[in-house]
Amino acid sequence: FRCVWCQYTVHDECMVDELRTEDCTFGEFKDLIIPPYYLSAINQMRKEKRTNYEKVVPYCSKHWMPVMVLANTRSGNNMGEIFLGEFKMLLNPVQVFDLSKIAPAKALQLCTWLPCNAVRVLVCGGDGTVGWVLDAIDEMKIKGQERFIPQVAVLPLGTGNDLSNTLGWGAGYAGEVPVEQILRNVMEADGIKLDRWKVQVTNKGYYNLRKPKVFTMNNYFSVGPDALMALNFHAHREKTPSLFSSRIINKAVYFFYGTKDCLVQECKDLNKKVELELDGERIELPNLEGIIVLNIGYWGGGCRLWEGMGDEPYPLARHDDGLLEVVGVHGSFHCAQIQVKLANPVRLGQAHTVRLILKSSKMPMQVDGEPWAQGPCTVTITHKTHALMLYHSGEQTDDDDASSLSE
Repeated sequence: FRCVWCQYTVHDECMVDELRTEDCTFGEFKDLIIPPYYLSAINQMRKEKRTNYEKVVPYCSKHWMPVMVLANTRSGNNMGEIFLGEFKMLLNPVQVFDLSKIAPAKALQLCTWLPCNAVRVLVCGGDGTVGWVLDAIDEMKIKGQERFIPQVAVLPLGTGNDLSNTLGWGAGYAGEVPVEQILRNVMEADGIKLDRWKVQVTNKGYYNLRKPKVFTMNNYFSVGPDALMALNFHAHREKTPSLFSSRIINKAVYFFYGTKDCLVQECKDLNKKVELELDGERIELPNLEGIIVLNIGYWGGGCRLWEGMGDEPYPLARHDDGLLEVVGVHGSFHCAQIQVKLANPVRLGQAHTVRLILKSSKMPMQVDGEPWAQGPCTVTITHKTHALMLYHSGEQTDDDDASSLSE
């Protein structure tokens, strides 16, 4: 027989004697587990209109920091299904959620039953899934539940995973680390802040007739060839979603559209079509095909765009300093050269507020991998809020990144 909580195992003939003397310890992950008696005790206290939940906590542990697991079974190569089962075996199933069946906002209401400032959330999915969860956490702030807001860790199952990489969780998980080690990493991770930005797109000529589009940005905004690749990829995936269950296939399709754009150059003469302002100051643009506004260190599936090849003394991009880094690219081929460290981007500057005016024609744009085709407009990017994240100080994808978050 095996205890589903602490994994303690006994023989059939030993069972009666052993269970008389052994209390369940909840095993190695006792500090992460919500015990079966906890929620029923809190429920009873709520009925009696008592709110001193902390009286129940000492029965769990002095260092109790329960972990909620939110898995997107549709992310990347569909590994989420496997993780749901494995995490349910190690934790209480009530703290493991399938985001294809329950929205993050509803799942996160469990935080209001747990001690303030103690909960950690592990998001299993791509950067889009992380953004979805962070949006739900922002809703908690609006509801006045700020004291219950959790810290967020990431298990990267998506295609790009640039946010995950920036926070030390790696560029993509393929089952190489056991689930037990993932939980240990979450226990040991350090809390940090992540800037979140408001991107407002106001169509030209419709100031009084149509509401502006508003997005929340964690990673980056771009106009030009990389947005065009994302737009083509997105359209292809919408037509045949079954073909896009593998991270390798996804990257191959991205490569195809990037190669195609090298020949067609659909975004040329961007500098003649747009105006760029950094903190209210107009920037003279060289001959460009794309502009990328960065909040995090990584871009394009693992490239440190702002620092480039490291041959110039530029400050490291940070995700908690209230500053955006703005760079330009000459086209898809230039993007590819940057990714393999054969070229540097055109560094346009850093700013607290970025305004981009598209004067004519239609251009591809994207916010955190969500692309669309946009006509003449004004794009304004301003600071929105901070998110509480968890940073894992394990191995980095880029050797130069080891100290980027400790400085």
